[in-house]
Amino acid sequence: ETREAKAALAVAAHLQPVLPPALLHAFSCIHSYEGSWSANTGNGYYGGLQMDVGFQRLYGRSYLRRWGTADNWPVWAQLDAAVRAYHAGRGFWPWPNSARICGLL
Repeated sequence: ETREAKAALAVAAHLQPVLPPALLHAFSCIHSYEGSWSANTGNGYYGGLQMDVGFQRLYGRSYLRRWGTADNWPVWAQLDAAVRAYHAGRGFWPWPNSARICGLL
């Protein structure tokens, strides 16, 4: 890596939203049953939390505009959209099967 790239990564690390440990644990478990962070299998769901475009538009509009579908988003942005949905009252219901396996529903 170049010196500039390392510096950019260091700055980006400080700009990422802080996720409460309990939510990080919950979404990490959900992710383990959903797909890779770069998943785009053609099923209409994208990224490590398998978000459809409507979900992305509602909870990650700026990320969708900037990077396209969630399979192109950094992990922190995917988690941020999920946390926004959680705080908007959706809880873990967008991932009913995975959340049930994780003991969250």
